[in-house]
Amino acid sequence: MPRYDAVVIGAGNGGLAAACRMALAGKKTLLVERHNLPGGCASSFRRGRFEFETALHELCEWGTPENSGNCRNTVVEEYGVPLKGCIVPENFRVITTASDGKTHIDAILPCGVEAFTDRMEELVPGCRKSVEDFFEIGKECLDAGNYSLSVNGKTDNKYMMEHFPNFLKVGSYSVNKVFKALKMPALAQDIMNTYWGYLAIDADRLSYLQYSNMVNLYVRHGAWIPDKTSHELTTGMLERFRAMGGDAWFDCTAEQILFDDNKAVCGVQTNRGVIETKHVLCNGNPSMVYAAMVPPEVIPERMIKLANARKHCARMFVVYLGLDKSAEELGLTDYSIFMPDSADSVKEYASGKTLETNNNMVSVCYNTVNKNFSPPGTCVLSLTTLYMEDAWADVEEEDYVATKNRIARRMIDKFEKTLGVEITPYIEEIEVATPWTMCRFVNTPQGSAYGYELNDWDSMMARMRMMGTENQVKGLKFVGAASIRGDGYNSAIFSGSTMAKLTLADMKKEEEG
Repeated sequence: MPRYDAVVIGAGNGGLAAACRMALAGKKTLLVERHNLPGGCASSFRRGRFEFETALHELCEWGTPENSGNCRNTVVEEYGVPLKGCIVPENFRVITTASDGKTHIDAILPCGVEAFTDRMEELVPGCRKSVEDFFEIGKECLDAGNYSLSVNGKTDNKYMMEHFPNFLKVGSYSVNKVFKALKMPALAQDIMNTYWGYLAIDADRLSYLQYSNMVNLYVRHGAWIPDKTSHELTTGMLERFRAMGGDAWFDCTAEQILFDDNKAVCGVQTNRGVIETKHVLCNGNPSMVYAAMVPPEVIPERMIKLANARKHCARMFVVYLGLDKSAEELGLTDYSIFMPDSADSVKEYASGKTLETNNNMVSVCYNTVNKNFSPPGTCVLSLTTLYMEDAWADVEEEDYVATKNRIARRMIDKFEKTLGVEITPYIEEIEVATPWTMCRFVNTPQGSAYGYELNDWDSMMARMRMMGTENQVKGLKFVGAASIRGDGYNSAIFSGSTMAKLTLADMKKEEEG
């Protein structure tokens, strides 16, 4: 029976980041993955002469060597993964109707706090002070988060009150409540709320801290994409993990997490046999792990209640298009365009609960940033929408193909109508991924690759405050989208690195007796 200091289950972003951190510390670490490739959602696939990015629109918290974010610092500087990529020149374009139902919005927002603020003032005269306050509070929130990480969530209340008073004031409020307190004009709120779909919860309930962190990271560092899809990122981390002495087993399914008489992890049962270890870092959804891989008697009652109280977050539906015309020929100049029916996030969230009412989507044309993303004279376009409930559960198997093709056609039609650009005659390759696809390949409940909803009571702040508490399964920590910081590539990497650090701290305590 082989023995490892730690076993990492799942080679998604969170699992790879955790594995690298453990190997970097010199720990004998095994990474097991049921698929034959690393990455999870952070991967790619080919159709004809096109390679499609599975899920990544853009990566925040990356930046440049001169203006680097924590995600880049971790992957490139600490783990030593050599990566080349492209900075996205603008934050986003949004085309929609304002929440008043009358005003039409078509706005492009730039990177950089000053440029972003200036543009907002042009779009909504009189909003400058509220936007400046947003970024000032946002910087304080980022600093408070970094402090909390530096002490593994065991923050000093007096220090917090002295250095981060605004962080404590806004910590338990939603986005819209804080925007109103900042006296931000309604139209400015509509534009500022554009990114809500990246966290997939309406701004009436979305944790302000979560949203503020994401927007600040995008604006301050800019968005970034790897040259050769996100699979380059994940295979790069895998190669570094192995170079640092780590072992990786693919086509290997973790079936059970084993426990001793003290309800502590003692091993992992896989389809290749039993692996002995005292520490497991799991890149999986806790609800599924508790239900199928862990004996119920070892799970603290609080954790069962927490898992039952949480709501699975958005389920992705993506139309991948390989077009036999270049972006320039088609007149496509914007990288990402948000195209909701309205700027009212509450209304849009509600519409995302059914197949027929969901009409919210975002487009990404990779070639506008990376000219070599596809063969010369072609471009790759993806159209993504999110379902807020398990709407696909009601689709009968015999209706599945017709249903997904009908929705894909609807999304293509909306893109063409909104932009006035015809793409249908130039579709050379098309693939459609539904929540069922995500469930099959990524093994997430209901195809919910976003983890749990980051609402006001289950926000990043609440999750981080629980780090290192006794209300955990001894020896088991979760990384990835369902972990401490929620969905997003950077958040998954962050969770893997952070939970590995906590595991290393646990190991040190064990060594000290």
